Amino acid sequence: MDKIKSFTDLIAWKKGHSLVIMVYKITNDFPQKEVFALTNQMCRCVVSITSNIAEGFSRKGTKEKIQFYHMSLGSLTELQNQLLVARDIGYLQEEKFSELAKQTVEVSKLINGLIRSLKTKN
Repeated sequence: MDKIKSFTDLIAWKKGHSLVIMVYKITNDFPQKEVFALTNQMCRCVVSITSNIAEGFSRKGTKEKIQFYHMSLGSLTELQNQLLVARDIGYLQEEKFSELAKQTVEVSKLINGLIRSLKTKN
């Protein structure tokens, strides 16, 4: 297994980055009236997921790393809520919603794995 040298080597970040791209693509199809509302919120929080993974990776202390990974999980949960809203108001078809929801669950498991691995090192 290769040594992890950068946050971009983390599977959690890679899967999170794929989620970022997916959300940006689907929000392009949202109504123009949502550009400063739901679209903006979804894009900001999905980027926050990977940004917090990146920032946590760069921290030296275990407690700090875990704190940023937890913030990433918070942003992920926020996105899950926004995806439900987008589906329920008709901006997302069920198939696309399911694909995105599945990706959020996978990213959540990977971030929780990062947290668990840090906790077991101490």
